[in-house]
Amino acid sequence: MEQFIYKNHKKLRYGYTTGSCAAAAAKAAAFMLLSGSGISYVDLMTPKQIPLHLEVLDTIRGQESVSCAVQKDGGDDPDVTGGIRIYAEVSFSKDAAEEMRREELSAEGNMHHRIRIDGGRGVGRITKPGLEQPVGAAAINRVPRQMIRENVLEICAQFGYTGSLQVLISIPEGEALAEKTFNPRLGIVGGISVLGTSGIVEPMSEQALIDTIRVEIRQKLANGMEYLLMVPGNYGIDFLEEYGHGLCLEDAVKCSNFVGEALDAAVEFKAKGVLLVGHIGKFVKLAGGIMNTHSHNADARMELLTVHAALLGAPVSLLSRMMESVTTDDALSCLEKADLMEPVMERLMERMEFHVNHRVQGRLEPGIVTFSKVYGILGQTKDAQKLAGKIADWRNRKQ
Repeated sequence: MEQFIYKNHKKLRYGYTTGSCAAAAAKAAAFMLLSGSGISYVDLMTPKQIPLHLEVLDTIRGQESVSCAVQKDGGDDPDVTGGIRIYAEVSFSKDAAEEMRREELSAEGNMHHRIRIDGGRGVGRITKPGLEQPVGAAAINRVPRQMIRENVLEICAQFGYTGSLQVLISIPEGEALAEKTFNPRLGIVGGISVLGTSGIVEPMSEQALIDTIRVEIRQKLANGMEYLLMVPGNYGIDFLEEYGHGLCLEDAVKCSNFVGEALDAAVEFKAKGVLLVGHIGKFVKLAGGIMNTHSHNADARMELLTVHAALLGAPVSLLSRMMESVTTDDALSCLEKADLMEPVMERLMERMEFHVNHRVQGRLEPGIVTFSKVYGILGQTKDAQKLAGKIADWRNRKQ
């Protein structure tokens, strides 16, 4: 693709999704199957209304089927699936015609062509409820399925074909790549997912990660977990063992910097409560109402620590040293020497709780625990331990 976006003062090239690749390969294979002719390129209109002109690779013809591939291009996005080939095999289907008729008519209304879509080698298979597709289905999301169906139906209409077709999507490298994705945490086994809601990969997009966090939250709740455990990243995961209270690492949702969006999803999917556990370097920002904790979005760590120390009467010399600190641990060291660590953290915890409560609007019960790798637990809100107990109780009942 030669379309670009500017982010952080850089010119970045768009790419296209695994879903677009699967739909384009399926369209090309259907064309070759029904026409008897070969093609080198296929045109695809994405849901974002950006057209693609994609090369058709590795064509294999059989008596009743055609298989081909389209190569994924993630643009300038750091995507583990960049460069892999997505294959589609389209074949005439007779044995399952009646089953497909029931499936398609119930899903799409009156439809003359029956298209059955499944995943083959390297496409993940869903083993846990709460995801977009049911347990046992191939991890091909709704929009890619729709794109595959619509593009194959377009070819059927072009050649006046009214019978049934089987579309099998496969990704030879998918099983190995899956270990680098969230799929194992989500209970998707055997490969990667075929994804994409717009058909286009926006470089350095935050939305893709937010969507993954939302999926994990929804899945936890679908599996009966009423109270969620959230951590920004590996520091929080590592700290859970030290915190104790029976919390299990596998129960934690990693929300990255998107604390606000994770809380929104928890409310949307009707969680009863959320326990947030995170390093002070990120969570001190919550005391200022900063719900995206990435440093590119906002910092204010030293300002927040310093202003609360100032409100407790800390001398200007101490405040100056704190403002010059490079890390939160450096600033905490200043507070410890002045016997201000505990009162400052009490104030900060109050403000964190205030802003988190404001975000969730009283629709769930929040708790917050923050810590330092140097000083251990620095503070927790009044309901934090109670929420930890409820999460641990759920784990014990499940076992």
